[in-house]
Amino acid sequence: MSVQFRKLALIGIGLIGSSIALAARRQGLVDTIAIATRKQETLDEARALGLGDLYSLDAAEAVRGADLVILCTPVGAYESVIKSIAPFLEPGAIVSDVGSVKGHVVKVLAPYIPAGVHLIPAHPIAGTEHSGPSAGFPELFAGRWCVLTPGPEVDAAETEKLAAFWRAMGSQVECMEPGHHDMVLAITSHIPHLVAYNIVGTVADLEAATQSEVIKFSASGFRDFTRIAASDPVMWRDVFLTNRDAVLEMLGRFTEDLSVLQRAVRTGDGPALEAMFTRTRAIRRSIISAGQETAAADFGRPHEAPPAPASDDKV
Repeated sequence: MSVQFRKLALIGIGLIGSSIALAARRQGLVDTIAIATRKQETLDEARALGLGDLYSLDAAEAVRGADLVILCTPVGAYESVIKSIAPFLEPGAIVSDVGSVKGHVVKVLAPYIPAGVHLIPAHPIAGTEHSGPSAGFPELFAGRWCVLTPGPEVDAAETEKLAAFWRAMGSQVECMEPGHHDMVLAITSHIPHLVAYNIVGTVADLEAATQSEVIKFSASGFRDFTRIAASDPVMWRDVFLTNRDAVLEMLGRFTEDLSVLQRAVRTGDGPALEAMFTRTRAIRRSIISAGQETAAADFGRPHEAPPAPASDDKV
């Protein structure tokens, strides 16, 4: 793959930012990578890992001469970031991001984008429960979706240039209207995280003896909830604060359906429960068919091999 951008500026260098740096470098998509972050220790870690070419605590310095700028901070920090970098953005540059909400992103970024600079928000739908510069890996985006939400004023050629960048890192790319993106992600990502945080929080509130037993005898369902609930707390705080309307809409639907399920359990309505579980099982199969998961046992998660039995042989 040929170089697509002269200089990529990553503002923030956690899981997503570091994975972009590694994937873009592996695919030869950029000449230079500049990294900016607020904390010296984070910058030092990124430098030790060799994630970039230029390192700075000043975001404005990092974006000078960059033809692609990607905001990788929590979305709550976007407004302060764009205010600091807007005067130094290169004419013709693309400004993008990796946030999980898009309506808020457009609202806070668009007023500060200079004429001649292209705002193309993005959301790579990929991640793990780990965070920080060392959490990144270049395969993170392979086979995953990246949603772009360009405004109608953005040149289609610029959108395609950013789409090609994401495709080169392994993503499938689709364009959406920001509000539609936020509604879809509210039910596919945001509500599941909210439920996971709540269930794990309930366990945290149990008396110590019961809590220890829950942890000791955790079945796969609860273990998966704990993995989700271990995600970056600052990032998810900002997601729920900035996608409030869509989350509340989907949360209302969820609680209505939960009330129906609660009634079926209370009244012993077996047919209703079976009908619900049959319908939801079909959704699981459609996700596998769409290539977004695997049918392998335990969802294909790796496990350590059991220890070999002790040998009775004498040396």
